[in-house]
Amino acid sequence: MSDNVAASVPTWINGQPADAVPVSDRGLAYGDGLFETLRVTQSGPVLLDLHLERLQQGLQRLAIPHDWQCLANEVQSYPGLQCPGVVKWTVTRGQGGRGYSANQVQGPTRILSWYPLPLYPKEYATAGVSVHSCQQALAEQPVLAGLKHLNRLEQVLARQEWDDAHQEGLMLDYQGNVIEGVFSNLFLVRQGQLFTPDLARCGVAGTMRRWLLEQFDRNGYCVAVGGVTFRDIQLADEWFFCNSVYGIWPVRQWEQSTWGVGEITRQAQQWVKDRWQF
Repeated sequence: MSDNVAASVPTWINGQPADAVPVSDRGLAYGDGLFETLRVTQSGPVLLDLHLERLQQGLQRLAIPHDWQCLANEVQSYPGLQCPGVVKWTVTRGQGGRGYSANQVQGPTRILSWYPLPLYPKEYATAGVSVHSCQQALAEQPVLAGLKHLNRLEQVLARQEWDDAHQEGLMLDYQGNVIEGVFSNLFLVRQGQLFTPDLARCGVAGTMRRWLLEQFDRNGYCVAVGGVTFRDIQLADEWFFCNSVYGIWPVRQWEQSTWGVGEITRQAQQWVKDRWQF
């Protein structure tokens, strides 16, 4: 993507080109809102239907008043969805005065912005990544679990813990259960059986995770969704991270252990490539 093309993709705020929101917006004041991050390939936006569904569910759970048809039409009209890269879609409750009450809020605020695709080295997908064990844990909050809400300070703090020696971080809850990566979901494989952590109490229910669960089911693989521990990882034959921007990264190293790229991981990568040409 040339600089000229990138510059031609405007940020939209409430359906109009703009580059600022009022300081009274509750997304800034309280993190009162949600966001989606959409990969756009030459064949179009990746998992748009699942992003739309997750955002709608999040708006309902946070009781943010909205015109859903307007939101859906707006994102599908945004010119960034025609340009390979990444589109960030943010919806906040809107503008309001000081204080937590939302009675006088005017909103929602809708923000669409386009970014160039991150230039991750190809070997992350072909050879795998190294993983850091994060000290920052995830607090349990079932009301917010699964949502891509704007309160991401846990991930911000976790990401400060490692440098370029690692490519992803492993996040636990305060009971020591493995939940997710800092910006990814994860799957383990042991003796042909797949496992992925339960996200009912904390964590983000990623769209790529959901799509892969559907593909595994369709192709006859059994995936157990439940508690995952460090011991489960140590016993895994292969494991990988996934998200809707980069697809699938196998894990090659964590702590003192190493892995090769397994057959099931390669199969999942092929599904993603066949569907979106990652």
